Amino acid sequence: MNPDTLITNGRVVPGDGATVLDPGSVRIRGDQIIEVREGRTESTAETFVIDAARHTVIPGIINAHVHGCVFGPSMPSGSPPFTANDIEYFRNRHLVSGTTTLLNVCGLALPAEIDRDPPVGHPLDIHVTTAHTPSNIQAALAIDGKGLRQKHRSAAMETMIDRGAKALGEAGGGQTLGGGAQDYRFIPEAVFAATGINLPPQYARALKEAILGRSLTGEGARPDDIPALLADCGLAASIRPEEIMHLIERTVMPPVKLSLQGLEEIAAACERYDMPGIFHHALPTAQTLMRLAETYPRARMVAAHANHPSFEPEECATYARQLRERGAVIDVSTLDCISTRWRNNPTNFDRLIEEGLVDTLSTDFAGGDWDSILDGIQRIVKRRMLALPQAIALATGNVARVFPELAGDRGRLENGKRADLAIVENHNLARVRHVLIRGRVVMFNGARIGSPHLSDC
Repeated sequence: MNPDTLITNGRVVPGDGATVLDPGSVRIRGDQIIEVREGRTESTAETFVIDAARHTVIPGIINAHVHGCVFGPSMPSGSPPFTANDIEYFRNRHLVSGTTTLLNVCGLALPAEIDRDPPVGHPLDIHVTTAHTPSNIQAALAIDGKGLRQKHRSAAMETMIDRGAKALGEAGGGQTLGGGAQDYRFIPEAVFAATGINLPPQYARALKEAILGRSLTGEGARPDDIPALLADCGLAASIRPEEIMHLIERTVMPPVKLSLQGLEEIAAACERYDMPGIFHHALPTAQTLMRLAETYPRARMVAAHANHPSFEPEECATYARQLRERGAVIDVSTLDCISTRWRNNPTNFDRLIEEGLVDTLSTDFAGGDWDSILDGIQRIVKRRMLALPQAIALATGNVARVFPELAGDRGRLENGKRADLAIVENHNLARVRHVLIRGRVVMFNGARIGSPHLSDC
């Protein structure tokens, strides 16, 4: 029989939103937690001991909004899968950031595509969602769809649930609803094809909003700003204002109506199957989500990345509050707004946290530039926006409660729960030292145990 594992001498934050044991101890037998107690615990010669002095012991992070971590079609656009090397890199980034369970929400991959055949294997517990409804598939085909084969286009949502999909969605996405993926991928690709010039994402967003308005309805459009924007980004000599207007409209708008219809199909399916649904929440979808929350009151709706940069801060808080009043879960994503800050900033993130409007934390993708959840938690705690146990619960116990199909057996350090844990530094919670999944040490002293050689990738 394998020895018990004892984690002792650390500050234990169980993930319930209220408790801190300092010092505390956690004892693991097999893949389960068998004891959590305050104070230091003596060990025996048969016990494997991890001394967590000067460290904080937390449940493994549960990230319920991830992209790019499976081998099927990527994003709600049904784009081709990422390369195996990129998938390994993304998975490892999540793991070394304290994540033990993640939900890949691209939506059109199949459960069988979580791994390759033969399997490459990874210690992370990885799951998928399903968004296989007619309008969502047609929206993907309208913008890209190059990763979709017949098996994806003909997949039935009920079959995907039976085969292990843990939630519905993501309904909509930045690709199909004029969001960030348009700014960093589709608009720059279209501009490059027309002009041979690389357009930075910040200018793609500015031109998109000047032409279509922030809500994509034309309201608030600023066509008089277009010449100056073209001059600022070096396009003035290569494309006329009326040409860039037509180019961006035909790049952004074709999938939008279909994708909005897809939101309703997912909401109806949430009620039909009693499953949580993840919905792209941004200014172009906010009114639709409000209506769906009222039309389908039994739908378990999660308003994803409620801090989306399409919102002004007051809009962001108002919609989050109103959706919450209608029973929706408010999820906030780190995006690249915590430390990277290439395209986004923390203004909306901070606003929602400070107003107590956040239920769960995730990363989303942000073009591959996401900051870790623990980066976000470190910011929250350092700036005293929430107390430590409340902040930790946003990425552990709260997520398990919202997604019991995914993580009902984990997310809290208590007897009988699955032994998924992260051990992080007290003064910088984003600095992860050890990670355990199912009671097994998978990262020790910052290094992944059993990491493959580059030649194996």
